[in-house]
Amino acid sequence: MKKQPLTVKVASWSALHPGRAILGWFVFVALCLVLGGAVGTVDAGDKDYWVGEAGRAESIATEGNLQHKSAERIMITDPSGAAPGANAQSAAADVAARMKQLPEVEKVAAPVRSANGKMLMVEVTMKGLRLEAQKHIQPLLDTTAEVQKKNPDLKVEESGDASVEMGLDKSRDDDLSTSETITFPITLITLLVVFGSLIMVGVPLLLAVSSIGAAMGLSQLISHLVPDAGVGKSVILLIGMAVGVDYTLFYLKREREERAHANGRLSPEALVGIAAATSGRAIVVSGLAVALSTATLFLATDIVFTSLAVATIVVVLVAVLSSMTALPALLVLIGRRLDRKATKAVARGKRVKRHKSEETGRVWTALLKPAKNRPVATLLISVLVMFGLALPAFGMNLRVLNLATQSRAIPELKTYDRLNDAFPDLLAEHWVMVRDNNPGEKPEVQSALKDLAAKAQADPMFSKKPPKLETTADGRISVMTLSVPFNLSSPQAHDSLTELRKNFLPETLGKVRGAEFAVSGPVAQDADYLAHQNDKLPIVVGFLLLLTFILTLFVFGSATIAALGVLLNLLSVGASFGLVVVFFQWGLASTVFGFEPSATHAIGSRVPLFLFVILFGLSMDYQVFVVSRIKEAALKGVPTRQAVIDGIGHSAKVVTSAAVVMVTVFASFMFLHLAEMKQIGFSLGVAVLLDAFIIRVMILPAALMLLGNASWWPSRKMRRAQQHAVPTPAADAPPPYHPAAHTYR
Repeated sequence: MKKQPLTVKVASWSALHPGRAILGWFVFVALCLVLGGAVGTVDAGDKDYWVGEAGRAESIATEGNLQHKSAERIMITDPSGAAPGANAQSAAADVAARMKQLPEVEKVAAPVRSANGKMLMVEVTMKGLRLEAQKHIQPLLDTTAEVQKKNPDLKVEESGDASVEMGLDKSRDDDLSTSETITFPITLITLLVVFGSLIMVGVPLLLAVSSIGAAMGLSQLISHLVPDAGVGKSVILLIGMAVGVDYTLFYLKREREERAHANGRLSPEALVGIAAATSGRAIVVSGLAVALSTATLFLATDIVFTSLAVATIVVVLVAVLSSMTALPALLVLIGRRLDRKATKAVARGKRVKRHKSEETGRVWTALLKPAKNRPVATLLISVLVMFGLALPAFGMNLRVLNLATQSRAIPELKTYDRLNDAFPDLLAEHWVMVRDNNPGEKPEVQSALKDLAAKAQADPMFSKKPPKLETTADGRISVMTLSVPFNLSSPQAHDSLTELRKNFLPETLGKVRGAEFAVSGPVAQDADYLAHQNDKLPIVVGFLLLLTFILTLFVFGSATIAALGVLLNLLSVGASFGLVVVFFQWGLASTVFGFEPSATHAIGSRVPLFLFVILFGLSMDYQVFVVSRIKEAALKGVPTRQAVIDGIGHSAKVVTSAAVVMVTVFASFMFLHLAEMKQIGFSLGVAVLLDAFIIRVMILPAALMLLGNASWWPSRKMRRAQQHAVPTPAADAPPPYHPAAHTYR
């Protein structure tokens, strides 16, 4: 007796014990949520973000306990626009005195008046590391609110590293709620159109939501091993809703198809067994492919990509687990309910409605006709279209999307802008960290730092105000802060960094024997982060292409299918990148969608690498599902050309439905505040549409028809099956009986 695959064994057990399987699943979900909530999430710390020269600089500063501390600035202005008077001075003194009493505060500077004389600013330095400050910011915000309440005739507001980050986090949470509000109703409507039954609609949504919940809890547990960079929840919702519904959809459609073919001859358990052996196996393979593809992000050695990878892998594997356990059990219960209704109807003398076998449909028949009748022309035209869409990607301009590029609809960023308008010297800074490895050279180091300060003050790319210098008690480590009166993302700010690193430092500290120096700061961190990603990109992409080829070869036993899959995925990714450039870098998104200019004109530095990996993984979903149907028919002796037509015809509707659900989920992220999420949502949605309607309907069938039996090279098993290939029966012929399926009863 042929050994059953694990997917069939698990589904068989769930089908035979549906109550225990469903209870076990929800106990698992509850356990994940409870344990995750109990241990909490470990957030990534400052050290986790160190890369390049900026990372080395931070290491030097940390050794001397001179790392940059989180600063909050309390701004006091007169709403009338007049220069602040005595009442403003009194309010500034009051807020300074109150802040000094807070245990979260390290020091408070004297009030400073802006250059235009219309704002008073009190700078408050918080204790601890920068990323930890956000957890302790609330007492400072409360104090500022109290002073505002006490001075209704003035405008008292606060901006700084921690308060702005807190505002961004709140915006992310609000955006997630918005995404859920948009996604669930549209997904519900889509599934209702597909299945026409509220019960069948509830199954995908129930499993998707429960999978997301379990993944959230598991991610909190995993964060104690791999800290979370703050992107986990967004990714789990984004990917979890998409694959959770899609995997369930694949399984449900196959079970309904087999039910229609059997026309009452097979038990619910048998039908679930057939679905498990076919679509169930494809789901497991797809899920593992997505997880393994995403794992290549670990090669980027970056905490953000590591968090993205962990979140994606966890939610995908949980979704696969739900489709192997809870889904078969639910389908059996629904199937038994349908059988009971049919039995009662027969007993009452009523005619039982015959399950109709689903057809491809006129629309999909028309869409498949070009590939079927003119494969050469279809292949050439489709590939040229995809190449044309991909061309703009060669001019992609990558940039770290920092505070300067975020949506100004976020209140904290409006306050941030008012502060920087009044005090442009706070826009950007360079932090020069110096370690004297030869204590005898201390006077030379200090002299070199003075020369560096003089050069900076004489250069128009730097602020005229005197640089701030801090030195440890033993004089071994020093930190000099140089202000730059330009926006973080501006060319001038980056030019000043280049000038500092390439000329000023070699001409000053570079001449001191034993002096080790490096530059950090917001501009340097962005520049080094982008360089680090560019260095890692070829490594990740190379491993991803190799892994995709090996996985496809292992699953289908065909080097031709594996190579074709890699090429088609590259086409899909390239075309989506090209459209991202057109809409976001060229600014078309502002015209079409009304996006703020801050969300356009550049592509987020993390977007291409994340999308490349995720799109390759998601493309494997369709590749595995469609080619599995083709291979299934070909192994039964159906000629390859007919197997392609049948396989794609049978999977067309479910692929369309899955694509609509995915696009709905991804499109909802276009309307969030964060520019990076807009770009990710747009590109994922576009890529899924292109993959479903061009790659899988035009290019793939045309290529396979032209390749013929060469599609399966070097599979001997397939070659033997095709040697005895016979024409398939007519579409309206009765389906073959599945006697082996009764073993699940």
